Amino acid sequence: MQPLHILLLIIAYFTVLILISYITGKSANNKTFFKANNSSPWYLVAFGMIGASLSGVTFISVPGWVEAQNMSYFQMVLGYVVGYAVIGLVLLPLYYKLNLTSIYTYLQDRFGNYSYKTGASFFLLSRVVGAAFRLFLVANVLQAILFDAYGIPFWATVSITILLIWLYTFKGGIKTIVWTDTLQTLFMLIAVGVCIYTISDKMEIDNLFTYVADSKLSKTFFFDDINAGNYFWKQFLSGAFIAVVMTGLDQDMMQKNLTCRNLKDAQKNMFWFTIVLVFVNFFFLALGVLLTDFAQQNGIDAHKDELFPIIATQGNLGLATALFFLLGLIAAAYSSADSALTSLTTSFSIDILEIDKKKDVVEQEKIRKKIHVIFSLVLIATILVFKYFIADASVIAKIFTFAGYTYGPLLGLYAFGLFTKLKVKDKLVPYLCIASPILTYLISFYSKEKLGFDFGFFVLILNGFLTFIGLHLLKIKKSTKL
Repeated sequence: MQPLHILLLIIAYFTVLILISYITGKSANNKTFFKANNSSPWYLVAFGMIGASLSGVTFISVPGWVEAQNMSYFQMVLGYVVGYAVIGLVLLPLYYKLNLTSIYTYLQDRFGNYSYKTGASFFLLSRVVGAAFRLFLVANVLQAILFDAYGIPFWATVSITILLIWLYTFKGGIKTIVWTDTLQTLFMLIAVGVCIYTISDKMEIDNLFTYVADSKLSKTFFFDDINAGNYFWKQFLSGAFIAVVMTGLDQDMMQKNLTCRNLKDAQKNMFWFTIVLVFVNFFFLALGVLLTDFAQQNGIDAHKDELFPIIATQGNLGLATALFFLLGLIAAAYSSADSALTSLTTSFSIDILEIDKKKDVVEQEKIRKKIHVIFSLVLIATILVFKYFIADASVIAKIFTFAGYTYGPLLGLYAFGLFTKLKVKDKLVPYLCIASPILTYLISFYSKEKLGFDFGFFVLILNGFLTFIGLHLLKIKKSTKL
C-alpha cells in the first residue's frame, strides 16, 4: 500500500463529507446546529449511531481482545441491550417531555445550578480527553503510513485532521453529523465485511458461523471465577450501566436522538439501533477469531491492538483489503470525533454560557461559532500534549481510562434525581462529584492488590453508587417536583 493510494483515499473521503456538509448546512442556524430542526429521520439516526458508538479504538481493539479473552466481550454487549431499553423507556421520555437541547439542563431543574454546571463539566472533561485519545491513535497510524513519507510533522497532521472535521461541522452541526455518521457507519461495516470475506477466502472457510462456533476462541460466557474481570455478571451489569451512562447520559449520543421528529421516532431509533449493534459486535468478535487463527497459521507475530492493522496492511490480503481497512478505521474514528466536537460546542454554549437565554439570535450564533473554533483548538492541544509531553502510551491509556470515571457522578446524579424526591445541598455537589471518582479508584486499586478482586468495568457502578449515597447524605428536604 503506497502513501499516494492512502492520500487519494483520504482526499476522496473528506470531499464527500464536505459536500454533505454543504448540502445540509444551507440556511443553517443555531437550532439547526443543536437539534437539526427536529427533522432527522429516525432510521438514519439509528444507523449513524452505530459508527459513533464504535470508535476507532473499538474498531481495532475488539478483534484484538479475542486471543486473550475469547468472546467474553459479548457478555457486555448483552448488558447493553438492557441499558438501551432503560434509555428508550425512561430517559428519552424525560428529555422529550422537558424539550431539552442539552440533557444536563435537567440537573438544574432537579437540584440547582451547581449540580447542573458540575454534570456538564464532567461531560466536557470526559469527552475532550476521550475524543483526543481516539484521534491520537488514528493520527499516529496516519503519521506512520502516510505523512512521514511526505515529511509532514505530527503537529501538522493533527491540525489538518481537526481542521477537516471543523470544515464539515461548523455550519450544519448535528444536522450534518446525522448524515455523515450514516455514511461513515456504512464505510466501517463494509470494511469489516471485506476483511471477513477476504480472510475466510484465504483460509478456505465455507461457513463462518460453523467455523466460529467450533473454535476454541468462541467461549462467550464465564461463570467460574467471581474475582475475574470477565465474570459474567460483572460484565453483563457493567454493560447495562455503561450503555445508560455513556449513551443515555452523554450529550454526544443523546443529541442525535433529540433531533428526531418526536418521542416515538426516537424510541424506534433506539430499538433498531440496539438490534443492529448486537449483530455488528458479533461480527467484530468473529473477525477477531479469524484474525487470531490467520496470524497463527501464517506465522504473523501480532497481538491485541496490533493484530487487525498488521494483518490488514501486511498480511498479503491485497490492496483492496488494506484500503478498506484504512477507510473503516478513519470512518470509525471521525464518526466519533465529529459528533464529539459538535456536542462539546453544544454543551459549553448551552450549559456553561447559557447562550439560549440571550435575546439576540445573531449574537447567539457568533458565540456558538467561536466556541466551535475554541474546542477545535482544545482538541489539537490535548492530542499534542499526549504526543510530546506525556509520550508514554500506557500512561495515556490510563488517562483515557480515568476519564471513564467521570461518568460515575452523572450516573449517581440522574439515579438520585429520577428515583427519589429529595432535594440536596446544591453547593456541596461539586465536591462530592470530585471525591466519588477518587474514592472509587482507591477502592478498586486496593481491592485488586489486597483481595485479588478485579472490579473491571464494574467501577462505573461503584462510582455511581458512592455518588448516590453521598447525595443522600446531602439531602435537605423533600420536593414535590421531579
